[in-house]
Amino acid sequence: MKWKGVLALVVALFAIAAIPLNSVSAASNSSAPGEILIQPLPGVPAIGKPGDVVEIVPAEGVSIQSLQIISILNGPYDLQIVENENGVVKAKIPENAAPDVYFLVVKSDKGEITIPNGVWVMKENPKLLKIAHLSDLHVTSGAKIGFVCGDYFQKSLPEILQYCKHPYAMHSYTAEVSAMTYYAMTGLQGQDVVNLIISTGDDVDTSGDQEGYKMFDHGVLLGTAAGTPVISIKGNHDHPPVYYTKYLGPRYFYEVIGDFLIIGLDSRGEERHPEMEQLQWMEDVLKNHPNKTVIVLVHHPFWYSTPDGSWGGTIKGYTAFDDSDWEALTKFISWDWEGKNGEYDDIARYFLQLVEKYNVRLVLAGHIHKDKPVLYVDKDGNEHWFWTVTTTGAPDKTSNPPSEKDKARGYTTPSWYGSQVVYVYSNGSVEFPLAGDVLHEGISSLPVPQKFIVYRQNGEDGTAIKFVNELDQSVSGPIVLQVPEGAKVDPEHTNITYTVLGEREIGGNHYILLNITVPEGISQITAVKEADTKPPEVKIGYLTPSKPKPGQHFKVYITANDNVGIRDMKVQIIQDGKVIAEYPAFSMKPSLVASTYLTDIPGVDASQFTIKVIATDFHGNSAEATYEVSSTSTPTQTTTESQGSTCGPAALVALAILPAILRRRK
Repeated sequence: MKWKGVLALVVALFAIAAIPLNSVSAASNSSAPGEILIQPLPGVPAIGKPGDVVEIVPAEGVSIQSLQIISILNGPYDLQIVENENGVVKAKIPENAAPDVYFLVVKSDKGEITIPNGVWVMKENPKLLKIAHLSDLHVTSGAKIGFVCGDYFQKSLPEILQYCKHPYAMHSYTAEVSAMTYYAMTGLQGQDVVNLIISTGDDVDTSGDQEGYKMFDHGVLLGTAAGTPVISIKGNHDHPPVYYTKYLGPRYFYEVIGDFLIIGLDSRGEERHPEMEQLQWMEDVLKNHPNKTVIVLVHHPFWYSTPDGSWGGTIKGYTAFDDSDWEALTKFISWDWEGKNGEYDDIARYFLQLVEKYNVRLVLAGHIHKDKPVLYVDKDGNEHWFWTVTTTGAPDKTSNPPSEKDKARGYTTPSWYGSQVVYVYSNGSVEFPLAGDVLHEGISSLPVPQKFIVYRQNGEDGTAIKFVNELDQSVSGPIVLQVPEGAKVDPEHTNITYTVLGEREIGGNHYILLNITVPEGISQITAVKEADTKPPEVKIGYLTPSKPKPGQHFKVYITANDNVGIRDMKVQIIQDGKVIAEYPAFSMKPSLVASTYLTDIPGVDASQFTIKVIATDFHGNSAEATYEVSSTSTPTQTTTESQGSTCGPAALVALAILPAILRRRK
């Protein structure tokens, strides 16, 4: 490789791998949460009603000194420690605690931590769990980006530009924040479409990505601080649990929510199923909690196919307790559970026997980045739903529609961003209220976040959010802004309806809780300390290749920063003083205001031309950078700045009823 190629590669890798050191955290003051507590953690809260006693499990060698819960609107309340034996602290929720999802403030001899989603205080035991099912968020501190446009998804910008001129970038962190924001808005404090968010694993793309786990925890914070709790399990990308148990929760666990019992399992990494000891633990939990409506969470789906096909369907009239029935069932069971040669037969059979014996009504899974609904009806006529949802955050297997590269690799079934709403009643019945006929449609998940995208920017002087709402319906409900101290909502640069519900400092961070209505289309909200008149900083970093030949595809890398946030970035190709093409550019690290932006240029039929980059912030201030491309001379760059306003007084948008969520079409 020539030295110029090596230099370009080093520069590109440096830009992509740069770690966002000052982005987000798990709301801990110094220690990782798991260094103080085993449970609760941001992915596994303690749950109870006012007056109930909840269990707090400290890490080995940690002595808990005090416990307190606080939310933006309620508290703080001190939790009374009533017992401390065998490594478990039992603490009482105060009788006067208002129902909410609370930060848990823990003071110990090893330090103090503030855990979002630490304690969910319920008003009463629910008779219906309204679950927003997410999976495979694959949050990363790196630059994992897909591109969407309506129902379309592609893995590269040139491919998505075949379908539309104005695509949107979906970094895995953006996908998580979008889904958490949406289901918090439609959650307990909003329209009551859901009352619990569940994520079934692969929360982070790489198990050793500590910053990725901090980013995931921050996404959990943004949802739960607005009043909707989250429960998450581990996936194979979270294996081995280097940081998972420090930031999200234990490998496996159970939660009791009134008449409901939720069991979270760990199907591990390459093993792809729980070990026998874990299933024996599961049976002990089931024995000790009789007469509960049971929901099991596990990352790897149990079924591969049904008599109706590999996409899902119904399996009826068998039992895992009969040898001949079991032999017939094995042809439908995933190799992940059964093994290619039946080497894990005892584990797969034991699991299905537990499902039948204890009448598990719902098993939620992910992993395959596609929807797979399976209804298993045992010989006694009991219905057991096995629901697998597509990826919410990283459809990186097959595009929608499949690209030529996908087809060449043998992948013809598309992936897409999505989630699902599942209702489970205390009598055990299961419904999919927004999904239609799930057993007869290949794509049944909901287009959230693909058609409801939330771009959050947090700068030193303010906070801004850009909404993209393509659901054909306005969406109303609570939302949390994390803001610099002293920042207030700026009505002159906010074009959504909003009401400030409250604000508070928690764990050293400042939060504002709002009730908002997000209209159809593109809208924004900003909160600043003072009027923003400072333009962004923008510079074209480099091209790859550095001197593209006429008609040759090349990439443009841009460095940009702003004191509040950058709303839009576009790249123009100019020849003979005329704009001959324009392309969007997207942040490779959307959790940061100081980031590298990237765009793909399919080619320019000239050896000399100008690249102009225009960065615009949320207050209409803009900055430009130009880059002269020539095959014979050294590139030159200039920058200019301007100030302006792009958003008038806030538009009046009527509060909407239950949002009509569009079903995805093939």
